[in-house]
Amino acid sequence: MPAERAPDAARDTAPGITCAGLSRSFGTGAARIDALAPVDLHLEGGKTTAFVGPSGCGKSTLLRLIAGLDRPSEGTVRIGGETPLEMRRRAALAVAFQDAALLPWRSVRGNIALARKLARMRPDPAKVDDLIATVGLAGFEDRRPADLSGGMRQRAAIARCLATDPQLLLLDEPFGAVDELTRARLNQELPALWQARGVTAVMITHSISEAVRIADRVVVLSPRPARVVADIAVPLAHPREKGPALEALIEEVGAALARHAPAPPPARPPAARIAS
Repeated sequence: MPAERAPDAARDTAPGITCAGLSRSFGTGAARIDALAPVDLHLEGGKTTAFVGPSGCGKSTLLRLIAGLDRPSEGTVRIGGETPLEMRRRAALAVAFQDAALLPWRSVRGNIALARKLARMRPDPAKVDDLIATVGLAGFEDRRPADLSGGMRQRAAIARCLATDPQLLLLDEPFGAVDELTRARLNQELPALWQARGVTAVMITHSISEAVRIADRVVVLSPRPARVVADIAVPLAHPREKGPALEALIEEVGAALARHAPAPPPARPPAARIAS
């Protein structure tokens, strides 16, 4: 049986992320698809960065490269001086996807506790219960995912990510599968959990307002192959309420996206009229 992981002093420091000449292509020859153009980018430790861009532009490809779930065609990713694989091996990196991906036969408590078991960390029932309460699921500890709403399942998924005290949290459309009202509430409540812990977070989203409400920085990507076309700081305190400053930033991000939007397909010629 693998040895339990020792406490890691490096967890006290949120790492920065450096992408150097990072690119990804799929296929060869005429079938080659360039998903990510060479990217040079540094993301500050302890901050939340949001990537926005057109559908299919390569946002998720970039996130998977940072997570070490895919290999770059060229270039490197370093997270506080480590590779993504090294971060994953010591359970310092966690990923939350659009699908909460909870095990249906386990309770909320069991799903969250499993993260520590898989990371070879000692069980910590008190920590698990504290996370359950923090994400607003007290009273649902022994419920299975089928008994929960979409928003509740996503709360449990975020708690599972935080159970191992990660230094880096990667979020791929984490609130995209819930309704707008639930999404707005999660936008207000859940980011405070990782922000209070000083975790470095990277989020993919299609929602401009979500990016500006949550992130300290919004990086706008072009249509495929993805390139950085705008890098916009969001110097507003949390929680962020509606107001002129927030709306101005939302408009700035929207304008950057619009400038680099894919060209519309050519209009089809009108059908020939058939004489009767």
